[in-house]
Amino acid sequence: MAEYGIYPKKHLGQNFLTDAHVLAKIVAAAEISKDDLVIEIGPGLGVLTAELAKCAANVVAIEIDTKLSEILEQTVAKEFANVRILREDILKADVGGIIAASGFASAKIVANLPYYITAPVIFGLLEQKLPITAMVVMVQKEVADRFLAAAGTKAYGIPTLSLAYYGKAALIANVPPHSFHPRPDVYSAVIKIEINPRRDINSKIFFPLIRAAFANRRKTLANCLSANLNLTKEQAAALIQEAGLPPTIRGEALNFSDFERLSEIMERMI
Repeated sequence: MAEYGIYPKKHLGQNFLTDAHVLAKIVAAAEISKDDLVIEIGPGLGVLTAELAKCAANVVAIEIDTKLSEILEQTVAKEFANVRILREDILKADVGGIIAASGFASAKIVANLPYYITAPVIFGLLEQKLPITAMVVMVQKEVADRFLAAAGTKAYGIPTLSLAYYGKAALIANVPPHSFHPRPDVYSAVIKIEINPRRDINSKIFFPLIRAAFANRRKTLANCLSANLNLTKEQAAALIQEAGLPPTIRGEALNFSDFERLSEIMERMI
């Protein structure tokens, strides 16, 4: 940073990873081979980019910061012929087009995400149903806790179930603030999401269902469904009974399989 006269930009959420042990865990979790295309989001100073380049067939690094992208062109892209730097905003980038243009059938996503765009990036990519097989991403620990929460816990809710719809998430490592420069105010975590390429649940039923179920945690599931979906109280009660659930159960007590079953029954009812 001193060599190029740059500094972390707070408005871009730049906290550069400096811990070699965490880098190694990210690369190992991604299980990258010489057949893989890796799309790295937010390469920063290129430390992780270099490690990915040693393992992958190709690495496309997407960086929004103009100065950093110029430095990456002069450093990691010159050192590794299989690295391409794109100066783009990941929230606007055509990731499907990038994969197709690279000549690969699929890609893996690796990212040290700025915390303020974590959910938009992850769910934005998942909702497009792109040919992505896995994501290994650094997120705020509190967000990771929500993604990985068990039913019945305080952290469990819409983010947990939404991510489970698209794939299986697992914790790879907890990362303390001193692993970054500058140090963030919060702890971080690396998670891996293995994408389920085909989910049979109707998304137009599943997502409104989980949003309704968690609209008010103090209310029973039946009351939440009748208040927030186009269901009468009798229909909501019948739905819950057919799913084999107690009539007074709350949404937070249901696991993913329960919501999957409710979605299937709702689809038949409509």
